[in-house]
Amino acid sequence: MIKSIPEWSEQEYLLLALPHEKTDWKPYLSEILESYKKFIEAIIPFQKVLLIAPQQEDFKPFSHFKNVEFFKCPTNDTWIRDFGAIEIWQGGKIKALDFTFNAWGNKFESSLDNAVNSKLFKDKLGQDLQKIDLVLEGGSIDFNGKGTMLTSSYCLLNPNRNSHLNKNELEKKLKNLFGLEQILWLENGFIKGDDTDHHIDTLARFIDEETIAFCVCEDEKDEHFKPLSLMKQELEKTSFKLLELPLPKPLFYENQRLGATYANFVFINNALIVPFYSDENDELVKTRLQKALPNREIIGVDARVFLRQNGSLHCSCQNLFKDKK
Repeated sequence: MIKSIPEWSEQEYLLLALPHEKTDWKPYLSEILESYKKFIEAIIPFQKVLLIAPQQEDFKPFSHFKNVEFFKCPTNDTWIRDFGAIEIWQGGKIKALDFTFNAWGNKFESSLDNAVNSKLFKDKLGQDLQKIDLVLEGGSIDFNGKGTMLTSSYCLLNPNRNSHLNKNELEKKLKNLFGLEQILWLENGFIKGDDTDHHIDTLARFIDEETIAFCVCEDEKDEHFKPLSLMKQELEKTSFKLLELPLPKPLFYENQRLGATYANFVFINNALIVPFYSDENDELVKTRLQKALPNREIIGVDARVFLRQNGSLHCSCQNLFKDKK
């Protein structure tokens, strides 16, 4: 029996691929590495972190951290949510699936990132890995663990991913791969500054089996107002409970609006890490999530530097789950 794994399940590691000199982070590498330190500091009291980088010296800023392990491997970029393996339950055991990563529709070079999983699982984790002949990014899908997947039609049905498959064919494949009963395809919603073709982890996420937290825009003059209002109407037609996450005020870098969204939160063991943007809505969102998840510690981490390369906290990590004993 195959089952999808919700992100609040117990984890063995949280994977992160570090920024380095050969990435687009180079102009402000010291700033983003400081942001990664803060992120990792929030994680390690709760669980292990596994850092990936091309050179041993890339690990030096993190060598003093406890609960951190290292794996040397070439990478193009840092967004391991999208090129990291996606795990499922099969026959009561964890199985890792290695999908093709084409950098969000061949927008960037991605051959090194696409090879990370095979090296990691063979040389570090010593686990089996099944190669899947399908383009799929971890940030484009979200599971409740009870047979439902949430995704964005604009992303998954974009011809720059799997142009040989129509919606019915793709849905059938995904249902078989993840043991799904239904897929919720959102037709609306976008976040300016996100170059992934509307990944679901910028828009709407499960926080438990019955509840979806989603972005709302309260400024009628903002370009997000209409698409996010239409997305809300779609979600209201589902059977799930809903929790609104208001957008922060617009953030800019070099005159470009950044893709700030609170939906890019990260589940870790016994806690939830929420991207903060030095905004008045930071604490409001934290309070709402704490009320919805009373048994989890809610932790805010400043994610503003992450946004400069069109991602946030959830985009920068991937979960490896703990096998049931």
